[in-house]
Amino acid sequence: MTATPPRPTDQQLADSLASVLTVERIEEDFYRGIATPQGRGRSFGGQVIGQALMAATMTVDPDRPNHSLHGYFMRPGDATQPVLYQVERDRDGGSFTTRRVVAIQHGKPILNLAASFHSPEPGLGHQDSMPDVPGPEDLETEEAMAARMGDALPEAFRNWLKTPRPVEMRSVTPRPPFDRSPRAPVQHIWIRVRGGMSDDPALHRAALAFASDMGLLGTSMMPHGKTFTDPDMQFASLDHALWVHDDFRMDDWLLYTMDSPWAGGARGFNRGRIFTRDGRLVANVAQEGLVRRITPRG
Repeated sequence: MTATPPRPTDQQLADSLASVLTVERIEEDFYRGIATPQGRGRSFGGQVIGQALMAATMTVDPDRPNHSLHGYFMRPGDATQPVLYQVERDRDGGSFTTRRVVAIQHGKPILNLAASFHSPEPGLGHQDSMPDVPGPEDLETEEAMAARMGDALPEAFRNWLKTPRPVEMRSVTPRPPFDRSPRAPVQHIWIRVRGGMSDDPALHRAALAFASDMGLLGTSMMPHGKTFTDPDMQFASLDHALWVHDDFRMDDWLLYTMDSPWAGGARGFNRGRIFTRDGRLVANVAQEGLVRRITPRG
């Protein structure tokens, strides 16, 4: 009998995420991102976004952090293969820098991304208030919830939860498939990278881009009790936008609060706000995704 490999430590998972997001320069304005470790099937969209942002960041002065990105997914990525990123240096202005990135696999583009970078400067300020929700220490982990519910969950979802993941998620209220009850398309999830990360703010921004694609699309399905493991549904991210307002750490807890004001025509629109533990609003997110009913395979 083959022995079960030991579960990676939290720090090993954090280091694995850092290696995934660290792209390799192979030529002027060309970078390569590694394949998903033990990956199979389609690439996770957040990984491609995070690698594309890191490729763009490599061409920008480190004193000018990224403040926004907008990406369009054009083709499914192959999780078993590396990705080539080609960066176009559109503009280096007095206070803003803009970059375009094309992610390429098998000779075809899978993602177009535009990113903007801004030199910090003072200005007028205001922000939304952080929702009043329980802290992460008072919430059940997804692993514990899955163990408690056992066979009541789809097998594909149980297997996904058993796979060690670098980003931990704790939901304020159970979401599909933990709870299939139709309810308002609003959810609050605490997220953080397990283990410690370096002090490089660019890496934390890339990690946030990675994590911002987790759970967001499912918000539009909460009134319908559907989830990505349902055989009669097809899901895919179509586009993704992220605005970063201030510095933060991904190895500290962040509250990801999401809502979906609209779904229809096989698409769902979702928004997100990301707060630090002390209530600072550090990012906003928007995404439209494919939420198509299909005939299950026989």
